[in-house]
Amino acid sequence: MKKIRESLGDRVFNAVNLTLITLMMLIVLYPLIYIVSASISDPDLVNTGKVWLWPRGITFEGYYRVFQDSSIMVGYRNTIFYTVAGTLINLFFTLTAAYSLSKSDLPGRRFLMLFCTFTMYFGGGMIPSYLLMKNLHLLNTYWILLIGGAVSTTNLIISRTFFQNGVPKEIEEAAFIDGCSPIRAFSTIVIPLSKALIGVMALYYGVGHWNSYFSAMIYITDRSKYPLQLILREILIENQMKADMMAAGAYVDELLLDAQVKAASLIRYAVIIVSSLPVLIIYPFLQKYFDKGVMIGSIKG
Repeated sequence: MKKIRESLGDRVFNAVNLTLITLMMLIVLYPLIYIVSASISDPDLVNTGKVWLWPRGITFEGYYRVFQDSSIMVGYRNTIFYTVAGTLINLFFTLTAAYSLSKSDLPGRRFLMLFCTFTMYFGGGMIPSYLLMKNLHLLNTYWILLIGGAVSTTNLIISRTFFQNGVPKEIEEAAFIDGCSPIRAFSTIVIPLSKALIGVMALYYGVGHWNSYFSAMIYITDRSKYPLQLILREILIENQMKADMMAAGAYVDELLLDAQVKAASLIRYAVIIVSSLPVLIIYPFLQKYFDKGVMIGSIKG
């Protein structure tokens, strides 16, 4: 089989594409490498700009300081629970609501979509939301972080569009003719055909739960229910405040001041790695669904 000979224009085009893709890859990859290197390097070398790619003066003091706090494991446990349980709840409500709204014969369909879309632009605000959760007796409970944002309107619209355009209506009609109920058709036919959508939605919701800390900071007062991000935030602020107080003259021991400043610098980078590593590990397993579903919702129905 003869190989197609590329023209000069094709070679130039491919070279430009390869250059741009390589440049974009380096732009994305460099900060990750730098954060990892800075988290295990000597703080003096990091602060003076001598660490710009590979680690120098390797030390794991930052990770030791972070994991020295016993609440870290509690935070990991809580965040894993919030992420898994919250994502399952999000998927259940989002997919079922989107499937219903994708049906043109649903009574009040346009009004329901308008009502959902309205919430994207207007909200009651923090104080009314807090009072509502208080009246519902959800404050300082696990449920406030699980069902407080059970459905994202953006994800709902994306899912509805997928069900309208990505699932052949003929398959559902054939199932209904054979006596299949709408619930069974949804669970046994539509869901297996929607793996790309489910993968993308799980990734969006899961990352949102993993990175969330503001809702917990507002609604949770029991430290045993704190998510990882809130605990890491406290550790970071605490160490930075100690360094600032020493620098302001609260302590006169220069060696102690220098050690605390170095610890604060190491902890800052270590916290980023500790909070991001699980998501970076899980992402490759969802990447195949993300690649398939990245264009989901681009066709408006």
